[in-house]
Amino acid sequence: MKPRVASEITQLLAILDQAYNKPSWHGTNLRGSIRRVTPAQAAWRPGTGRHNIWEIVVHAAYWKYAAARRFTGGARGSFPMKGSNWFPRPVESGSSIAKSRKARLPSLDLNRASAWQADRDLLDDMHEALRAAVVALAAKDLSRTPPGKKVSNFALLSGVAAHDLYHAGQIQLLKRLSPL
Repeated sequence: MKPRVASEITQLLAILDQAYNKPSWHGTNLRGSIRRVTPAQAAWRPGTGRHNIWEIVVHAAYWKYAAARRFTGGARGSFPMKGSNWFPRPVESGSSIAKSRKARLPSLDLNRASAWQADRDLLDDMHEALRAAVVALAAKDLSRTPPGKKVSNFALLSGVAAHDLYHAGQIQLLKRLSPL
């Protein structure tokens, strides 16, 4: 028999999923915003020093990982890529960034399509890990603010949903701006 999940947790999961990959009234969610985006479109930059779609995808994956880690007690630095927050994409295999990446990710210049797919899969994996961490919470855990943290667990998790939608909007705009 499946364990009962508190209604507050169920609602929070629905919010996280609507922002990520489930239908909702507000329009395109994060996963929908990258549907049919080619590696070339994902790599296109609107200007020097500006983030591209690909970097936004990995950035969103990282923050899903960071939020899940708060509940699972996972080790810092256990994200599949070295670094935090923003990760330059695409990365050519000879660069120091490519040399420091963990083996699970393909070399980006050898097969850009598989590298783009691997980073989209990473985003999916981090969303599923976050969902699993949320399912394991008790409703009473949502209002708690862990020692040394600035926001409650609920604020963090609802913020992840807002973060997904914020970046979905950015991606939609980048797709419109792209000449590709």
